[in-house]
Amino acid sequence: MEVMTMILLVSVVSISISILFAYLFGLHHHLFFNKNKSSTTAAAGPLPPGKMGWPLVGESLHFLWAGWKGHPEKFVLDRVAKYSSTVFRTHLVGEKAAVLSGASGNKFLFSNENKLVKAWFPSGIDKIFPSSTRSSSEEEGIKLRRMLHAFLKTEALRRYIGKMDHMAQTHFEEGWENKKEVVVLPLAKDYTFQLACRLFASVEDPQQVDRLSKPFNLLASSLFAIPIDLPGTPFNKGIKASKIVRQELVFIIKQRKIDLAEGKASPTQDILSHMLLTSDENGNFMQEFDIADKILGLLIGGRDSASVACTFIVKYLAELPHIYDGVYNEQMEILKSKSPGDSLNWEDLQKMKYSWNVACEVMRLATPVPGTFREAIADFSYKGYSIPKGFKLYWSATATHKNPEIFPEPEKFDPSRFQGAGPAPYTFVPFGGGPRMCPGLEYARFEILVFMHHLVKRFKFEKVIPNDGKFVVDPMPIPAKGLPIRLFPHQN
Repeated sequence: MEVMTMILLVSVVSISISILFAYLFGLHHHLFFNKNKSSTTAAAGPLPPGKMGWPLVGESLHFLWAGWKGHPEKFVLDRVAKYSSTVFRTHLVGEKAAVLSGASGNKFLFSNENKLVKAWFPSGIDKIFPSSTRSSSEEEGIKLRRMLHAFLKTEALRRYIGKMDHMAQTHFEEGWENKKEVVVLPLAKDYTFQLACRLFASVEDPQQVDRLSKPFNLLASSLFAIPIDLPGTPFNKGIKASKIVRQELVFIIKQRKIDLAEGKASPTQDILSHMLLTSDENGNFMQEFDIADKILGLLIGGRDSASVACTFIVKYLAELPHIYDGVYNEQMEILKSKSPGDSLNWEDLQKMKYSWNVACEVMRLATPVPGTFREAIADFSYKGYSIPKGFKLYWSATATHKNPEIFPEPEKFDPSRFQGAGPAPYTFVPFGGGPRMCPGLEYARFEILVFMHHLVKRFKFEKVIPNDGKFVVDPMPIPAKGLPIRLFPHQN
């Protein structure tokens, strides 16, 4: 308890210091660079209701505390109720911000991407991904999304299902079988990371995968850490970890260049080959360092979100026997239709309708990415309120998913919510929406369903700590103790 208190105290102090630095820098910039500029004139109308919170800190501590307690939606829903408004004003991570809640807020932000709003990233991103300093993080993201489209669309991914199935088989044989108990979260991260390494860079050698994976916990958590680059801070550890991973990736990239030149690698085998062989509109090719940064970002995205979903799927299947039985029966019907040794294919995954409904309900209750920020690039009005240019805008997937007006009895686990047409548009948004909808949606669906298939065909299981439902959001939801479970292999 004393250790937890100390950690919380250090976190609060770090947040306060970082926000103070941000405030002082902003004040300096305003005084010395904007002396002769008039203030931005906002669109007509008052600012949204709300308050700025404590001096310098704003409401950041309340915002973070809700996540640490495992209920990130509470920060948003409490204020929506308090102000009787689905948009409110606040002050988060050193920035003036407006929070847009519910389906209408989601639709507005998704529909106005790059018109009225743009993506906004934490200030430390450029230190983790240095190549983004040569152009904006937004520009780098747009370029990457264009490249990903050809590789992550359904038609291209179909040919990868058999490989995914084989890798899942190996994963369960080596990590789960012949064990009485396992801790799910680290195993799920291993599974999703191995798949990402294979898809994005054709990395399959276990030792090479291990060298890449070891620094990843530090790296992923640093993306949303307080951006204080001092020895021993999470942010500093993340920068060091990114350099280690990048060095390994540059080695892989150099070898791929040789393999492509000698005909040992295919130009279309993965995203790495595509990046090496694709030039921009001026005929310039990406440098090795830039490619390493982009592959690094893909590995982070491919590892963390899906591993969270897989972990919570295990949690709910362990807690709800009738849900487990429904998934098990569906998967056994598919297994019976196949010959021994046959791999899963596209048609099999299309039959996993109930399993996917279960996965969606899991992602509604434990949304892998609780929300993200945008930035207003112009003055505009929303529901009669003025949003000035430069304001940060936060949209909360979790607050939408836990809103009783959208999902009645929001804490009840009910996969039938996703039957037929499913939830109304803009109400179920674990993958975002609009131009910035996650390009890996289908890839995530495939790897999650393959995971569920191999899990339930092998085991029943129970939680080692039955009443421990605690999870924290930092920055993604994770079980506080990693979800230890006890395995009971099927006799057949």
